[in-house]
Amino acid sequence: MRRLSRDDVVKTVDRADDVTIAQIIGTGATVEELAEAQAWLANDEPMINDLRPLAHGRVRELVDILSELEQDRDEEGPAGPGSGSTAS
Repeated sequence: MRRLSRDDVVKTVDRADDVTIAQIIGTGATVEELAEAQAWLANDEPMINDLRPLAHGRVRELVDILSELEQDRDEEGPAGPGSGSTAS
């Protein structure tokens, strides 16, 4: 199994900043573990229904990091920070 590179994270995690990228790489996770973490975030109920064990270890760390990233995006709103909409 190959450990994550910066390119892997940039390609896989939309709008990740340098700190988040470093956190993800710092887990020592593999490409497969990142994919599993993303699957948990997108489909936790079906994965539980398939009797998969709850995410743990590096996958759990990744789920936590990615969840925090999603929460930050939700707080920013759909346009993101500094969207600069002007009223006339």
